[in-house]
Amino acid sequence: MEKTVELGRFILLLCMTLVIFPMQAMDTIRYIEFDQNTEQYTDYERRRQGYFVDLLKLVLEASKDKYGNYQLIPVSVAAEQARTTLLLRQNKVINVMWRVTSEELEEQLQAIYFPLLKGLMGYRIFIIRKNDQYLFNKDISLAQLQRIPVGQGYNWPDTKILKANGFNVVSGFEPNLLKMLKYKRFDYFPRALHEPWLEINDSHDFIIEKHLMLKYISPIYFFVNKADKPLYERLNYGFQALHHSGDFEKYFLNHPASKNIMKKATVNQRTVFYLTNPLLSEKTLQISKDKHFWVH
Repeated sequence: MEKTVELGRFILLLCMTLVIFPMQAMDTIRYIEFDQNTEQYTDYERRRQGYFVDLLKLVLEASKDKYGNYQLIPVSVAAEQARTTLLLRQNKVINVMWRVTSEELEEQLQAIYFPLLKGLMGYRIFIIRKNDQYLFNKDISLAQLQRIPVGQGYNWPDTKILKANGFNVVSGFEPNLLKMLKYKRFDYFPRALHEPWLEINDSHDFIIEKHLMLKYISPIYFFVNKADKPLYERLNYGFQALHHSGDFEKYFLNHPASKNIMKKATVNQRTVFYLTNPLLSEKTLQISKDKHFWVH
């Protein structure tokens, strides 16, 4: 009898505790990973995604003290950038993504205004055919470079940026661009500073051009649905914590995707053409003035 009474008291106390201190719901964060069965995505693209996934985990860990535990769920869907944006706007399948920003995108979705790659996407070096270095002399003028056909992807922000700066742009679907370069549909393929090394690592057809670089403001942000205030606040809090602790800088300097990349790309030895980016919002332009967020 006494045991029954004690058990009853324990259950009552447990119920009272749960009422006073309810269990905190675990945040569920869903992002698109490349469909492992989709041939159009290369192994490099899957590996490149690791930088952003690892950073997302770091941000969520940095916010656990205030927002509690989380569950990070990859969703395997074959979706290009426009489709991914639509899914997030509709609050379907995913609730976070990362993309090069634009004023239009920031009007559709809520950006977490923290440049994930410290502006590396705006440092563009070229993939060219292995025998074509002679086309890209170190003393080439901007006008001469603008006339040489350049390849970029359909609907990429970079396509619009290059066209706005007077370049002769040939557009194609992302999986086909290297083939288009090989078969001389265009003569050079600008890539972000960290991108081309693994893209052409196993190729005998291409090299990385030695002398030139384009540079413009082009940050990548995390984005969430406009109505998802809790996730926005959590990610923003996590980023601020990483920034103030110096852990984000350590991450950037030591991650395989970005480690020693300025030296590897011999940035200081290149002729740099500075371009304008007409796609940027006033908010991003203001952030671009804070040197703490950008590579130098």
